[in-house]
Amino acid sequence: MPEEIFDVVGNDEEQYSIWTADDEPPAGWYRVGFRGPKSDCLAHIDEVWTDMRPLSLRRFMEADSA
Repeated sequence: MPEEIFDVVGNDEEQYSIWTADDEPPAGWYRVGFRGPKSDCLAHIDEVWTDMRPLSLRRFMEADSA
């Protein structure tokens, strides 16, 4: 049985997840261009998602500290 392939998906808050490659991501999520086995996708997310805070919160905190 072949290994299931996933896409890394993101949203406008710069949050990441994985989604089965054969299915369209849910509303508000888009493919970011990385595809592979689940373990590879999760490793990619670990590399690129270095700040778990949503983008809107990061922007708010930056504006608040200025």
